Amino acid sequence: MAPVRPRAVVIGAGMGGLSTALRLAHAGCQVTVFDAMHHVGGKMRQVQSAAGPIDAGPTVVTMRHVFDELFQTLGLRLADHVTLTQDDILARHFWPDGSELDFRANLEETLTTIDRFSGSKARGEFLKFHQDTAALFSAFEGPMMLRAHPRQTDLTLTVLKSPHLLRAMAPHQTLAQAVFKRFSDPRLAQVFARYSTYVGGNPYLSPALLSLIWQSEAGGVWRVKGGVHQLARAMQNIGQSMGVEFQLGQSIEAITKDADHVTGVTLSGGRHVAADIVVFNGDPRAIHIGLLGQDHAPCVTRAQVEPRSLSAYVWSFASRAWGKTLAHHNVFFGDNQRSEFDPIENGALPRDPTLYICAQDAGLESNTDTALQRFEIIMNGAPTEAPTEREVAACRHLTFQTLADRGLVFPDPIPDSALMTPQDFATMFPASRGSLYGLSPHGMTAALKRPRARTSLKGLYLAGGGTHPGAGIPMACLSGRHAAEAILTDHALTLPSRPTAMRGGT
Repeated sequence: MAPVRPRAVVIGAGMGGLSTALRLAHAGCQVTVFDAMHHVGGKMRQVQSAAGPIDAGPTVVTMRHVFDELFQTLGLRLADHVTLTQDDILARHFWPDGSELDFRANLEETLTTIDRFSGSKARGEFLKFHQDTAALFSAFEGPMMLRAHPRQTDLTLTVLKSPHLLRAMAPHQTLAQAVFKRFSDPRLAQVFARYSTYVGGNPYLSPALLSLIWQSEAGGVWRVKGGVHQLARAMQNIGQSMGVEFQLGQSIEAITKDADHVTGVTLSGGRHVAADIVVFNGDPRAIHIGLLGQDHAPCVTRAQVEPRSLSAYVWSFASRAWGKTLAHHNVFFGDNQRSEFDPIENGALPRDPTLYICAQDAGLESNTDTALQRFEIIMNGAPTEAPTEREVAACRHLTFQTLADRGLVFPDPIPDSALMTPQDFATMFPASRGSLYGLSPHGMTAALKRPRARTSLKGLYLAGGGTHPGAGIPMACLSGRHAAEAILTDHALTLPSRPTAMRGGT
């Protein structure tokens, strides 16, 4: 008789859920993925426009090796399923005084542009910063990101083996303090202070260690043909070819259990689906507050999900753009970052925001001054569930007047429906309170507090940007690896096969 295939239910078709589902299916599990949305991808969303589909979430792939490893584990090649193109310009930066600076994929070219922008001293400061953050990234990737259960002692041993890391870590400084101390040109300090927002942090409260996030971008930025959402669709297609069943537009009401083990899930319509394994790919705060059953609430503690990280105001629209030559990635800085983050900490709109713009068609042949182009504009905001009637109007004025003051104009009508607010995200991602990155990264040990893949309830596992190792699609993909490895370890005796070896260990 053929061995019984363990039944796995994955709640949520975001990157963490997709990554877990593919690995489990490859290992021989019978996998069903549920998602309340009618599409896969989670935060990797697209919205339609007159110029075509617009990325309304992540816009590029970084840390490509994470996705290469996933596909290799499945016996596949990433390049055979999505078309990736590396951007020559990592980001174009603009300041109110009219100055502009490109960071390029080629380090020597970036050094040259910084020399021209701010002089040889700034060039040397940047090179030292780049070297220090490269050392930090290399030192902590293994014991932190690639390890399913990182421990404070492991991180301490890493530093003791390489004492020079301590100075680069600046353990008693915030990211803002560290970079404004390192760079004599405050504009460069602004650039690198901003990297804490990649994981939802205020640079004036986030640890200096987050400077290593620069390396995730310095290592290369790739566009996905058709938008980042195509990566999620490719993973769905692969899953279906492996027998994974996707039930989209289906909400989960509860995770069911017996005395000490999950038994499946109950859908919003009342139907019960039996399972030996349940993977929750959603905001882990939903487990903590009992949204899927009060019995499971102790599986995630309050300290693992609060305080909350940043939210955002996100415009996704088609228009022409006049006045500035945009790259694919663009950042418009204000005069004073304190005027951005202090109001956000108090739950208000920033007074002097930094605005990120993805010009999705920049560099493409179809990109002309007369053609409609696709844009995503992101402004940091406070996480909140409370709607404000005047918020859309205030956000519209703040966003587009700020850009007009910087010389960039969008002449075509942009509807209010093009805006996603923190309240919209709170509705879209239950229990998130509008936060896009889960637990706040503030504090030196915040990264160690995130929930891990294995919970105290047998058969229940977590994956996604709210769990270890953190936010962003590469990290969410790694969370799926950690969840799958935990499941394969716990259910080794019942699995007919094991996946191929994965780098990094547990």
